[in-house]
Amino acid sequence: MANAAKSTNWAGYAIHRFGVSFHQVSASWTQPTATCVSGQPTYSAVWVGLGGYKPTSDALEQIGTELDCGAAGRVISSAWYELVPAPSKPISFDVRPGDALHASVTVTGHQVVLELENLTQHHVFRRTLHAPSIDVSSAEWIVEAPSECMSQFACQALPLADFGSVSFDSATAVTTGGATGSIAGSAWARTRIRLTPGGQRFIVARGTSDAAGTAVPSALSGGGSTFDVTYATAPAQPVGGFAHDARVRAGYIEH
Repeated sequence: MANAAKSTNWAGYAIHRFGVSFHQVSASWTQPTATCVSGQPTYSAVWVGLGGYKPTSDALEQIGTELDCGAAGRVISSAWYELVPAPSKPISFDVRPGDALHASVTVTGHQVVLELENLTQHHVFRRTLHAPSIDVSSAEWIVEAPSECMSQFACQALPLADFGSVSFDSATAVTTGGATGSIAGSAWARTRIRLTPGGQRFIVARGTSDAAGTAVPSALSGGGSTFDVTYATAPAQPVGGFAHDARVRAGYIEH
């Protein structure tokens, strides 16, 4: 059985265990289609990553796609990677709603290999980078409301876009010791994370509204390698404070 947690900006699953380090995380998903309303910019991201789960973490290696609604009500679809505490970087290939995608993050020492394949359009992005800060104490499969950081001490979770539903498939992790398994693998514990406005985990939003987007992960299926994250709405609650130091420059989006 999975542990349960609430977050103001993450929904999905994380795996972790004391003394276990992770070498690779991967999964497939289909880029969702957003329901947009003119005059209401909203944001969402889908990604896989290593690290960043612990409140004390100062690093996270991740790659994924973004699906936003612009102020004019237009859907904006893109791809990106991020090595926290550095800001996210755009990936310069086309990704459209309905495209089938596969992503992976592999960390060996301080070397990070980021891969994103658009199976529909036959595009492949692969980049090998050196990261001064590394966290491999967890692996994640997440739908997120990105955060806007005005300074390294002031970040706010952005309104979540109505992405409908996202299905993760072929979710797999590999430890540095060579153990391979799904989210339900016996070599680690797992936590099911629900995005709930007003929670106290990860970056905490400041501000209020009458209603806010939430995201709910389903139970695991397919031997622990498949689950859905579904958009919903709930009353928003004002919160303050931060669960970790974002350490990004003013005006940047953090995933």
